Amino acid sequence: MENNSDNPPGLLSPAGVTKLGLVINAALSAGKLAAGWVFASQVIFADGLHSLSDCATDVAVLAGIRISSRPADEDHPYGHRRAMTLVTAVLGLMLLGAAAFVAYRALRSFAVPQTFHIRPGVPLVLAVASVIIKEALYHLTVRVGRRVGDSSVVANAWHHRSDAASSVAAAAGLAAVALGGAKWQFLDHAVALMLCSFLLLVAVRILSQAASELMDHAPDPEVIERIGQTVASTRGVRGFHAFRARHLGGKVEMDIHVQVDPELTVREGHDIASEVRRAVIDCCPHVISVIVHIEPAQET
Repeated sequence: MENNSDNPPGLLSPAGVTKLGLVINAALSAGKLAAGWVFASQVIFADGLHSLSDCATDVAVLAGIRISSRPADEDHPYGHRRAMTLVTAVLGLMLLGAAAFVAYRALRSFAVPQTFHIRPGVPLVLAVASVIIKEALYHLTVRVGRRVGDSSVVANAWHHRSDAASSVAAAAGLAAVALGGAKWQFLDHAVALMLCSFLLLVAVRILSQAASELMDHAPDPEVIERIGQTVASTRGVRGFHAFRARHLGGKVEMDIHVQVDPELTVREGHDIASEVRRAVIDCCPHVISVIVHIEPAQET
């Protein structure tokens, strides 16, 4: 039995918030790239490329949502939820690559000083606006991802925050140029290196989560204990064993052997199994599949 409750419509759904992110990233990247070209700002141009890369992650998440929602078929009898785990791993690798690229550019700039002949006004305004917009988008996206238990949406939220972090570095460099000229330009690169270390840690955490799901990692002990207590308190259940649970695409699948009165009819045993499924899903909404095996309890 699966928990297939519909997600709220609009921006509160994973697809809705991801589409919003795609529109915002497209607009920001176009504005930053244009400003970089017109005002000769390499910093804002590079930041625009980062925003453009976020468009690719949005498309990847939308594709993952579409694939994972497909029903089970002959080739995929257990459904397609592993697509979300795969997308999460890809997003983690992309975030790792983005952080490494920004760190490389920052380190290279220390070794090869560059001279900027830029007009920082408009690029600085764009960088500050990007920080505010992408941080707000991060909070909205991560809230939706955690509510529905979708690891790929949460990973995409961190891409929004990585863009905000990149814009912080760009704003710092542009502000330094505006206030002190080229001699303060090193602040841009120093801030970028500091932020990269944070992004690298986030990328490793996302990749670790995806790897755990691929290895069928069990939920937290607190979740296991709560499910066990729910099953034990269900009417007609005398005991249970062979309880297994695993993470799958941000959700939980489980199976359990439940012991009941051996004198019950098949229908009565089936009713108890249905009640166990309902009780587990009610206590833990992230559980989407509960397989209950009915067994006769040992007479004492």
